[in-house]
Amino acid sequence: MGASARGGAIQLQPGYLSYAYVRTHVELADVMWGPWKCSLPISVTWLLCLAGHWYAQATCPDITVTREVLKDGFHRDLLTKVELGTVGEDIGCCSVAIKEHLPAGLYVDPNELALLQQHNQTEALIVPDAVDVEAPEYLATDLVVFIYMKPDPRCTHCFQATLPVHCRYHRPTENDGRVPAALKNPEILIRCPESFPPMKCWKHSHVEAPCSVRTESTCHWNNVKYKPVNKELILQVPVGLKQHSSLVCAVTLLTTVLCLSLVLAAVCKHGHFFLVNCS
Repeated sequence: MGASARGGAIQLQPGYLSYAYVRTHVELADVMWGPWKCSLPISVTWLLCLAGHWYAQATCPDITVTREVLKDGFHRDLLTKVELGTVGEDIGCCSVAIKEHLPAGLYVDPNELALLQQHNQTEALIVPDAVDVEAPEYLATDLVVFIYMKPDPRCTHCFQATLPVHCRYHRPTENDGRVPAALKNPEILIRCPESFPPMKCWKHSHVEAPCSVRTESTCHWNNVKYKPVNKELILQVPVGLKQHSSLVCAVTLLTTVLCLSLVLAAVCKHGHFFLVNCS
């Protein structure tokens, strides 16, 4: 027995005390950790999956977009470069396009794009396809341009494209002779085979867009998330000043009168007039 009675008192043997102590702590541990016994494997599995996701995101190549505006004045060139960051992967099987949103203060000339396409320089599709190049900014509407990029020969995992953009006429201002025209960051569309490894980790959504400028059919594109190197571009468009309105009107009127006088003088001097008798 673990207990004995001597002189009316109960004495516990050392072995019985140790057994009771251990049993008490085991029962207490069961009470404390009993509810977690079933959920512990699930928690470990969830942590492993989360660690795997973090590792995949850490090793996933970033998509970097660099944009630059070339030239000054009313006629600019918008240079866009997309770096997929997939060194060692075959990107020749991928197609990359830009969905550019142009504000009302900017436009692209369809005839100029057609000429560039003939020389295999820039391939772009305008939506809507009818563009009024003479409309001022306050009467124009926004445009959507799909630009189909080409591989950059200086970079094995880069694509680039140049889009000629033009500034519309704006209303004159009172203070500064320039008004801003903001170019938001474009949408990057990528079309790669399902076996292309980075497509499994790039964050993307599926969209429908024209396959190319040579066909009217649409294809499934992946609208991917990317890291912009610079924020939205701001183009400074030169405009007139309101305080110069009187001077501009006077000079325009005098120039018109002078040109008309020169034309009439030339006609009177070198022209031949015949009287026609209508009977």
